Amino acid sequence: MNLSDQLSRIADRHPEKAAYLFNGEETSYAELDVMVTRFAGQLQDMGYQKGDHIALIAGNSPFFIIGLYGALRAGLTVIPINPIYTPDEMTYILQNGDIKGILTMDILLEKMAAMADDLEDVQDYIVADTGAGIDWGQSLLAPKMKTFTNMLGENRNQFSRPELKEPDVAVILYTSGTTGKPKGAMLTHRNLYSNAKDTADYLTINEQDRVIAALPMFHVFCLTVALNAPLMNGGTILIVPNFSPQAVFTLAREQQATVFAGVPTMYNYLLRTPDVSPADFSSIRLCISGGASMPVALLKNFEEKFQVRISEGYGLSEASPVTCFNPLDRERKPGSIGTNIRNVVNKVVDELGEELPVGEVGELVVKGPNVMAGYYKQPEETEAALKDGWLYTGDMARMDDEGYFYIVDRKKDMILVGGYNVYPREVEEVLYEHPEVSEVAVVGRPDPYSGETVSAFVVTNNPAVTEAELVDYCKEHLAKYKLPTRIEFLEELPKNTTGKILRKQLRDIVAP
Repeated sequence: MNLSDQLSRIADRHPEKAAYLFNGEETSYAELDVMVTRFAGQLQDMGYQKGDHIALIAGNSPFFIIGLYGALRAGLTVIPINPIYTPDEMTYILQNGDIKGILTMDILLEKMAAMADDLEDVQDYIVADTGAGIDWGQSLLAPKMKTFTNMLGENRNQFSRPELKEPDVAVILYTSGTTGKPKGAMLTHRNLYSNAKDTADYLTINEQDRVIAALPMFHVFCLTVALNAPLMNGGTILIVPNFSPQAVFTLAREQQATVFAGVPTMYNYLLRTPDVSPADFSSIRLCISGGASMPVALLKNFEEKFQVRISEGYGLSEASPVTCFNPLDRERKPGSIGTNIRNVVNKVVDELGEELPVGEVGELVVKGPNVMAGYYKQPEETEAALKDGWLYTGDMARMDDEGYFYIVDRKKDMILVGGYNVYPREVEEVLYEHPEVSEVAVVGRPDPYSGETVSAFVVTNNPAVTEAELVDYCKEHLAKYKLPTRIEFLEELPKNTTGKILRKQLRDIVAP
């Protein structure tokens, strides 16, 4: 079973049902399925064969969905790439990923041209017209360019579907590369299909749901939870080209959206948007949070204001990504990432790989049909991450006596102060409780005496708040060795395109 075949099944079952809405226009499942097949056929005519690699560099749009599913239907391996990456960042992935063709947008042609000399093996640039009025004929890439719209407009009477096997690599997702170069996680057809199905079933996403896709589609969170999962069960995707709180509230209100998926930063922006009320989110039955740990104070304040439940979960690219979610049919525990989704097992282990007792902190490991095949062309990294069928996540966690898991922190983010472990999230949770703090991130700062000290970066609602005031507040809730010895105030915290805080940049600031 695979995503492409499932799309065809839904199109046969509900041909007139809206698959997605973009800029106020709906496209049915039957129309989407036809476009996917046409695009797959054109790729075949251009000489693409099963197993070839093709990059998808685009924003949230129908182009992304059709390009992804069309390439998968043709048997290609798709490598989604963040469109705001620099040419240097893209070039590494495109070279390492052995790319044969690139699906992109006209507004990125200048960036594509800047990489052309380093990408001689790229045969085609399939370009979508964004309406920006760009003169494509002036591009250095013109001889290699194909127009996406023209490709869809050419009707094909025959298309030879390749046999797609479950172990075949469908997508390679390059990790953010916080330590060194990005690694390409190879996700198979089985990985993607099983995780989309198990996630949709766990969260009861069905044909009645209208899911807001405001997260970037190139990111695995959106790819599975807000794109593949709704299409799996006949839901409708409400595409948000670029996240803004007003765009989300307007779409939710006008289109009677039922599900919203976002990272904690998005919820923070939504919560602090002026002149909105619970009525703006009244149709939403479920909010989903992932990508980073959600501060408990933010979760409670959001739920209280908008009268909607947030189900926090956990995932990572190497697991397609979802492994846990707070269940909908029983207690939701603030601060927890929830319980195992169906077919996936999580456990907490020590440094020898032995499972730890309830309540003890260790590394979270995962097993299931969603776990990647390995890292592309990196056997040593694969061997370090996959051991006896278990994926070692690098996240420190604990489990309670009811099977709920709690992320304590990233293993590499732990701060060692005079021999004591300090988990940044514990300090951050305390600072988030302060009424004037809107955002916070905690990192370790090298220290010649204690090894490391705790540094906090804070965004406040009130410029009169002082470092001494926040340190005194922390003293009421934290042991002395956990207290920040340095607090810096910023207008905003550095984040990537998915809203995840870039701790590496903050560590660079405090480095001696």
